[in-house]
Amino acid sequence: MSRTQQSFSGNEPFTGDMARFEAIIAARLNRQPLSQILGQAPFRDRMFRVTPDVLAPRADTEVLLDAALATAPRAILDLGTGPGTLALTLLAELPEAHAIASDISSAALAVAADNAQALGVADRVRFVQSDWLAAIEGSFDLIVSNPPYVDAETYARLAPEITRWEPAIALTPGGDGLDAYRIIAAEAPAFLRPGGHLMVEIGFDQGAAVAALLEAAGLSDIRIDADLNGKSRVVSGVQR
Repeated sequence: MSRTQQSFSGNEPFTGDMARFEAIIAARLNRQPLSQILGQAPFRDRMFRVTPDVLAPRADTEVLLDAALATAPRAILDLGTGPGTLALTLLAELPEAHAIASDISSAALAVAADNAQALGVADRVRFVQSDWLAAIEGSFDLIVSNPPYVDAETYARLAPEITRWEPAIALTPGGDGLDAYRIIAAEAPAFLRPGGHLMVEIGFDQGAAVAALLEAAGLSDIRIDADLNGKSRVVSGVQR
């Protein structure tokens, strides 16, 4: 049902597949996230296939998407693409762009490839299995990443919907949560064209630390963008 239909149907009897309905309820009682139960999740008015091998798209990532779109890139690299949330949405909204979408997980790349076909952008994306930039070649106008950034202490307190069902490798590097940023900040600038942008999603309290890493890597015009709640969400820098 659409949301409009739902608002007018609250008192109508259920006429669907009761066995399927009961299976969904049982899965939720086991704290499985609804996106995995249904096998899909929305992002920017598009649906993405979701499995336990990938981190489901989050609305917070739209802050990074909007910042990336504003740079109008033609050559894009998405590090840790998961289900392809960033790379494929950018391609869908930038018809002249091409992208490399990388992930260390072959299972995640298979999900992203399915999403690329469904969104009609498969001819403009290449999937590369890579431990961050280890297997990447080329130069880019834009490098984006929503890396694992939850510190070990915080991760231990997260809801079972996250810790029991979503891939830990996509959520936490352990320790202080900054390991992925250290690698990306140190290595990504070598793959940026002059004037190219590096943009990463961050935890709400990581802005200053990640900004310092990008500045130390020689990037200029460092900025921190906030989400709709006023919390730091994206750190970016420009290749000189």
